[in-house]
Amino acid sequence: MESTKGRPFAVTLLYILHIFLGVGALGGGGALVIDPSGDLMKMPTSMLERSPFSDFLFPGILLFIVFGIPPLLVVYGLVKRPQWHLVDTLNPFKKIYSFWALSLYIGFGQIIWIMVQTYMLNSVAIIHLIYMSLGLLIQAVTLLPSVQCYFSLDGGTERR
Repeated sequence: MESTKGRPFAVTLLYILHIFLGVGALGGGGALVIDPSGDLMKMPTSMLERSPFSDFLFPGILLFIVFGIPPLLVVYGLVKRPQWHLVDTLNPFKKIYSFWALSLYIGFGQIIWIMVQTYMLNSVAIIHLIYMSLGLLIQAVTLLPSVQCYFSLDGGTERR
């Protein structure tokens, strides 16, 4: 299923998934930084008993910086295609655009984040299932052949 501009629907879906993750993490992380007690998000600090944290400040900072900003930068990179040397060095797939690899990394990171979080909290809530699924979906969509082809550097695909 392709749009009239030649961009596969899956590429648009990938943009949407990253925006959802980034905006959600900016909001959640920001709320935890503003109120490290967790009261603003109705999360008692007793949830942190198995973690190394006494409040939600550090987890909020991590959430904001690691899963708020990078997914939005990935969308920017996938759309605008800047050449950033650091991103290029992180890409082991030399025949595909570098920000595509970052999309995979964010999917992996999200899965790991939720696994560690559920371990530390010693519980699983619906929000964990949603965000675990989001990480898996980001990876699955990133790996779709139409997405890989769209971001291929071989010049065989029209990109807009």
